[in-house]
Amino acid sequence: MTKRFPSALRRILLAGGLALLPSLAAAQTGPFDVLPETLDGGPKQQMVRRYLKTQTDAAFAKRKAEYEAVKTPEQALLRQQRLRALMIEHLGGFPERTPLNAFALGKLEGDGYRVEKLIYESQPRHYVTAVLFLPRGEGPFPAVVIPSGHSATAKAAEYNQRAAILLARNGIAALNYDPIGQGERSQLLDENGKPRFSSVGEHTTVGAGSIPLGRNTATFRIWDGMRSIDYLQSRPDIDGKRIGVTGCSGGGTLSSYLMALDERVVCAAPSCYLTSLERLLATIGPQDAEQNIHGQIGFGLDHADYVMLHAPQPTLMMVSTHDFFDIHGAWDNFRESKRFYTRLGYPERVSLLETDAKHGLPLLQREGMLRWMQRWLLDIDKPTIETEFDVFTTADLQCTPTGQTLLLDGARSVVDLNVEYNEQLARKRAERWKKEPADVLLAEVRTRASVAKLDAIGKEAKVLDTQQRTGATLEKIQLQPEPGILLPGLLWTPEKPTGPPVLYVHGDGKAAAAGPDQAIARLVAAGHPVLAIDLRGLGETGGSPDERWGDDWKDIFTSYLLGPSLVGMRATDVLCAARFLAERNADSPAPVRLIAVGRACVPALHAAALEPQLFTAAEFQQTLPNWSAFVANPAAPGQLVNVVHGALHLYDLPDLVSFLQEQKKMKVVWDPIELKD
Repeated sequence: MTKRFPSALRRILLAGGLALLPSLAAAQTGPFDVLPETLDGGPKQQMVRRYLKTQTDAAFAKRKAEYEAVKTPEQALLRQQRLRALMIEHLGGFPERTPLNAFALGKLEGDGYRVEKLIYESQPRHYVTAVLFLPRGEGPFPAVVIPSGHSATAKAAEYNQRAAILLARNGIAALNYDPIGQGERSQLLDENGKPRFSSVGEHTTVGAGSIPLGRNTATFRIWDGMRSIDYLQSRPDIDGKRIGVTGCSGGGTLSSYLMALDERVVCAAPSCYLTSLERLLATIGPQDAEQNIHGQIGFGLDHADYVMLHAPQPTLMMVSTHDFFDIHGAWDNFRESKRFYTRLGYPERVSLLETDAKHGLPLLQREGMLRWMQRWLLDIDKPTIETEFDVFTTADLQCTPTGQTLLLDGARSVVDLNVEYNEQLARKRAERWKKEPADVLLAEVRTRASVAKLDAIGKEAKVLDTQQRTGATLEKIQLQPEPGILLPGLLWTPEKPTGPPVLYVHGDGKAAAAGPDQAIARLVAAGHPVLAIDLRGLGETGGSPDERWGDDWKDIFTSYLLGPSLVGMRATDVLCAARFLAERNADSPAPVRLIAVGRACVPALHAAALEPQLFTAAEFQQTLPNWSAFVANPAAPGQLVNVVHGALHLYDLPDLVSFLQEQKKMKVVWDPIELKD
């Protein structure tokens, strides 16, 4: 395994250097650094973040103009229809409705209410654990669905119980259910049957493995919520036409999604989530996977749109002054939403409750939520007060014998569901690659991965420094594939080149293989000109690689929110460098030998497959074998950066490898790793 640059540098200094390397004594930022420490007024390590901000700012401005153009109820309806359809499309759609097979496991008595413990199937053998808090009496009662925030105890968490009991004691049933990754529904268990990850960690792990399928953690969580409404509507003691939804934090996220997508939700009161994406990115940044819908910034779906998609049905935004979900963004959201509801003729149906509190569901929010639900579900409008009452223990509300649904006979996890779906897609992929022309399929690959066409990639190149070394010349160069992106590179040219030029891209940056007796030195000694570059966000322009996600996960999710993948952006960088290297000798341009290592492999594979004329050989070392393996094992570290949303509807990595291997003048070496946790 290639060692990190600093230790290699110490060895070089002690040994007196290598003839082909620049003088190290004079280097201030390292012998392989090309760019200044500051770019565009900020650290070079944040270049990608600044670039993404430019893209998000433009998208926010475009959405704002589209919002302001909506003046009539008819235009509002068209906007709702368009955004709802796009939201569902980018979530990957929802499965068919199947029998819930619900059954009750026990009953509990409370002060002024009663409780039923439940299990039902949102998909076949994909079990949901829930508790239903019912008022005293016969009903039918209105009901409120309460998805949980990121609490380990989920449905049994005190704040969820207090909201549910308050409703039940005041004439409204409440259904608390466990989300995946929480309570009794962990989807990734260890050998002892215990959760492997926290709720946030599991949500993002499941989400990473869902992305190649065009799905999202939210896809499963929204469907669980919709099926929970189905369950309520199946009961004779519930008035299925009077359904509400409320939840805090992650439950606020799901409340927002459900009110936006399920027209059966009459009124909603999401808590401590709604802000604006612009303020979110400017403050805490993207959060776990289900809070990031693919392309939503790109196609104009902001937090305010969740409220507006629910219009003209009543929505109460519950926010806290000192929440980490920015309060200023919440008020921007409310102002947009209020204007939208006013255009529809229902300004009184959207309101905001701000508590002088931190993140959570404080008493004043619970009381405000109850008053809102009573107003719209019971036609009662009066002040409400939460009196003292006890809550149940987690053990009291446990539904399964072991505390985990996955340990029930025949239970299927989200990973199982994804693997089954991928098996269906694999048959379709194979049929397409067998029958359809490669150029048609590759054009779709380019679009799916968002790889720029060659004639749209910038050609600007600068030589920043030239150093003569024994037997070779070293040039420090920078390439600019597009505004805001600089690719630092090291170009070694032997005095007597005898082999084809080599483009070397390493997932840990150009310095990772540039030490004495390492790959680049050996290639130069063998007579190859070698260009080693840092793809955007790697090497000089990257921070420390994240062991779990493979890169800065906030940048990964910001690009995901925009739509284009980092894989596609970095493939564009590879093409920029390959063309530069191939065309260096204008009198005799020559195809390039491509060597990619680690995180650089998936982008490099896309580049080679889409522009094979640039390459005479391609070697991929320590590469992800295929996305299908990652779908089956999403806990494998370092792969979030390597995924393309929805790619498995069209291709897997071996499809691109096979295409390259069929090229007569192309030599391909494919050396995948074994994907392990």
